[in-house]
Formats: sequence, C-alpha cells, structure tokens
Amino acid sequence: MRKLNRTQCAVMIVGGAMMVVSAVCFVLLWQQRTVCWTFLTGAAMFALVQLMQTYDGNSFVARRLKRIMDLADLLLVVAGLLMVDTAYQFMRGIFGSYENYYNWIYNKWVVALLVAALLELYTMLRMDQELKKERQDA
Repeated sequence: MRKLNRTQCAVMIVGGAMMVVSAVCFVLLWQQRTVCWTFLTGAAMFALVQLMQTYDGNSFVARRLKRIMDLADLLLVVAGLLMVDTAYQFMRGIFGSYENYYNWIYNKWVVALLVAALLELYTMLRMDQELKKERQDA
C-alpha cells in the first residue's frame, strides 16, 4: 500500500472522528439535523482518502482486500445518506405508504454502518498480515 502523506492522514483522522462523534450524537438524539451532515462529510473525507490509496503489488489477496475496503467506504457514504434521510425523510414520498418507508428506509443507516465497520475492521487486520507476509517474502 502506498503511504499517506501528512495531509491525507490528517483528513482521514478528522473524517473518522467526525463520523464517530456524529453517530453518537445522532443516536443520543442531539441536533440530529446538524450532525447527520457532519457524519456524511466525515464519511466522504474518510472514504476519499482511502479510495485514493492504491495497492501496487502483485498479491491477489491484497488486491481483493483493497476492493472490499473500497466497498466498505461506499457503505460508509451510503450510511451517511441514509442518516440524512432519517433526519429529513426526503424519500418518504417515493414509497406508497409510511409503513413501507419505515420498513425499508427509516433508520437503516445503522445496518449500513455496521456492515461497513465490520468490513473495515476485517480488511485492516488482514491487509496488515498480507503486507507483512509480502515484505518477508521479498
């Protein structure tokens, strides 16, 4: 994996911190209409930096892990969009009834965030092992 420069590291850390603080504030029902945008901004910052990071090696496993990491980044942004929809209910009019909206969209940002977090955790741990193995082989 290509090393991040100081600016990219700072943007990634700030984006991650924004996501954590915003998710906690949203769950605690504090300023939901504001913190949902903060979460989305943090998710976009975090995802953008991770998507810019490339893997230039030959390992099939590392390339697969990088693709899974990219999927997790996409899910973080989707979680942010669903959080914004939970706060403002933009998509409520698309569904025929309120019941369908609440069953399919409302508060589903939690599921997207959970899946993204699990994928990020898995890929981070496995990528570290794979890169260590690659360095030992070289």
